[in-house]
Amino acid sequence: MTPQMVVSIGREALIVTLMISAPMLLFGLIVGVSIALFQAVTQIQEMTLTFVPKILAIAAALLIFLPWMLNLGTDFLRHMFELIPSLAL
Repeated sequence: MTPQMVVSIGREALIVTLMISAPMLLFGLIVGVSIALFQAVTQIQEMTLTFVPKILAIAAALLIFLPWMLNLGTDFLRHMFELIPSLAL
């Protein structure tokens, strides 16, 4: 196993991790900014107001993107298993 191969595997793992987590993070960000804007406009400063909508948005993102996320994760895992014979040099 060469250092370039280790870096390549690490880079690919980070990219897959970011791609899998991106939909949930983006949904949470959009809902969080929307609620913060609503709170700023109405001057309602309730701390618990942000939690429930964010949780619901993240759950919705998880339900919507779960098949794609599973496919991406299994493709990465399959690729890692295919690399195992080339690692034993």
